[in-house]
Parts: sequence; structure tokens; C-alpha cells
Amino acid sequence: MKHWNLAKRGLVGLAALVLFVAGCAAPQKVQKPETVFYPDPPELPRIQFLTSFTGAKDVQAAKSAFESFVTGVKEDQKRLDKPYGIAVHNGKIYVCDTNQTVMVFDLEKRSYGPLQGAKGKGKLPQPFNISIDAEGNKYVVDTVRKQVVVFDRDDLYAKVFGIPGNWKPVDAVAYESRLYVADIKNGMVVVLDKATGEVLKKFGHQGEPRERLYLPTNLAFDRDGILYVSDAGKFQIFKFDRDGHFRGTIGRHGSEAGAFARPRGVAVDRGNRLYAVDAAFDNMQAFTTDGQLLLFFGTATRGPGGMYLPAKVAVDYDHMKYFEKYVDPIFEAEYLLFLTNQFGPRMVNVYAYGKEKGKKYPKEEEILEKLKERFRKEQMDKPAERKEAEEKGIEPGQ
Repeated sequence: MKHWNLAKRGLVGLAALVLFVAGCAAPQKVQKPETVFYPDPPELPRIQFLTSFTGAKDVQAAKSAFESFVTGVKEDQKRLDKPYGIAVHNGKIYVCDTNQTVMVFDLEKRSYGPLQGAKGKGKLPQPFNISIDAEGNKYVVDTVRKQVVVFDRDDLYAKVFGIPGNWKPVDAVAYESRLYVADIKNGMVVVLDKATGEVLKKFGHQGEPRERLYLPTNLAFDRDGILYVSDAGKFQIFKFDRDGHFRGTIGRHGSEAGAFARPRGVAVDRGNRLYAVDAAFDNMQAFTTDGQLLLFFGTATRGPGGMYLPAKVAVDYDHMKYFEKYVDPIFEAEYLLFLTNQFGPRMVNVYAYGKEKGKKYPKEEEILEKLKERFRKEQMDKPAERKEAEEKGIEPGQ
């Protein structure tokens, strides 16, 4: 009888423990986050912040306290450390983590982990930028290897381009049968045969002083075959045609709307809007291909939608189904913008470009005047310590 009482007490204790753990895991009422639009009201919205990704917890199904207790498996805590380049393809978000490797958020399988082929010959000690062509091939520029490492449509290692020591590639973008590579060491763009890696031509290092690149860092093509090159040394976006002929510049060094202090990633949508990231302003500006400022958004905050040392932007039209649930009912989303932050709690921000349903939007001239005034105000409101760090050219934590 004594043994039965002990067993009975054990069962009661176990049941109580299970109820306690299950109680801890009971679903809590989740408050829907406030919708974040840019620009702020009363201006009509053009951009909505949707969500962000930083690590495994942002894609994997959350484990309850009871599930973790029973299985002994805790929630995956792996996360990005210092991202830069980003690309989206076939249900996956590829992020170049300069302190790890290329990390992949698989939206369909709800998983997070390193690029499958990034080992052995495909090892990536410091991936900086990534782009993906129409066939699904990935071109990853690694600043330690000083090479462009190519992975196939299945994310497996395929080949490598470049001889270390002769150059320092920092971005690579395919256009038709060619691969255009930004060489920051020699201040030029190197054009390779996409299949063989043979050097076909070089440009950006000759001509008049205003036509020469200094520190080319990021590349993007528009629908007409014009190449945009972000130059961190000249604080401008350079324009070249596919054959390397100079076609002008966008922006200038300054602190006003339409200018740049630390230009980073660039991307172009199907309407030929050019998006350019600025790490000093903690924002992103959009221009026509002729250099007319259309909008800017972003602030230096750790809150939803905030930017903290933003680096790269990617435009995407193919993955809206994964993010429709975040779009506000009053907003009609046209496409997605993915942005990396090198620091902060939200390292990959996802935004939607669109417009408020049923509203008539003002002309570009009216928008420009409002933009200039808002830009001046936001830069004046930036925290003093953030301004001081930017003026010294240092990153947080250094």
C-alpha cells in the first residue's frame, strides 16, 4: 500500500508539472503591431513596413514550453551577425553575412541555415554581395577570397572566377551573357563571360575625371540595360550603358535630399525607379533614372521599420504571397523591397511599395518640395551621438 501511495503521488506530481508547463505555453493574446507607413501622415503613403528577419526564430515554427520540456529541444537561437548583400529567389532569402557565410531563410520550408554549397571549394570566409540570374545561378563575391564564387540553381558549388591579388571584387551582376563585377581595388567595372569567366572588357577607370570611378561598391541594371554603380568615394551613382559608355551621374556629396554621405546598395524596379541606400542618413532614396528624387524613407531607430547602418536593397515581385498577411487593408502593394541592416535587432527589413486605395496622389513637383523640407527636419532631429559617429566615419561598437 505504501508503494502504491508513493506511485500515486508521483503521478499526481507529474500531472501537475505537465499542467504547469502547458499553462506556461497557453496561447497569449497577441497585440497586432502598429502599421508603419512612409512618409508619415498626413502625406499619402508609398511604403509600408511589413516584417523583419534576423534569425531562425523568424521563419521556424515556435516551440511551446511544453514541447521543449517533452522533447528536450530548445528553440533555435541561430541568427545573422553582420549582413550586407541580399537576394531573393524561388522562395528563399539569401543573405551575405560577412562574419559567417551566406545564410538562407527558406520561406516555403520555414528553415534557416547556411548555403548548401558553401563548403569545400565553395567555402565563403567573408561573403559581401550576392546576385541571382534568371537561371537561378548565384554569384557571390567574397572579399577574403577576392573571387566571385558561383553556385547553381540547386545552391551547389559550380565554379569560381578571378585570381586573388589582381583585383578586389565587391559586387557582381549578370546581364544577358555577361557578368559585370565591381573592382574596388582598381576603381573599375570588369566584364566577364558568364559561362567561362574570360575577361571581355574593363571600364570606369578612363576618360574625363567626372567619368572615372573611385570606389565602386554596388551594381544594378535597369530594364533598358543601363548599369548603375554606387561609388563610396565620389558619393554618387554612376551610369554606364552595357558596353561601358559613361551616361552620367546621380546625386552628389551633401546632407540635403537627393545627396549622399555614404552611398551603399542600389536596385531598380520594373518602372525604372532607382533605389539607393545611404548608411549615414540611415535611409533609402528613390530616383528616376534621370536623377529626379521621388521619395526617401527610413530613420535611425531600432523600432519596426527602422534602419541601422543599412547596406543593401533588393526589389522583388515574385514573393508577395508570403507577405500579403502583413499588408494593411487600406494599402495596395505592388512589389517588395528587402533591406539589410548591419546592426540592430532587425537585420533584414521587408517593405512594400504601393499606394493607398482610392486616393489621388500629387504630382512629382509637389512631392519634391515636401521631400526637401522633411529631409532637412529628419536630419536635424537625428541623435547627436549618431551624427558624431557618422562624422568620424566609424561604425557602432568600434
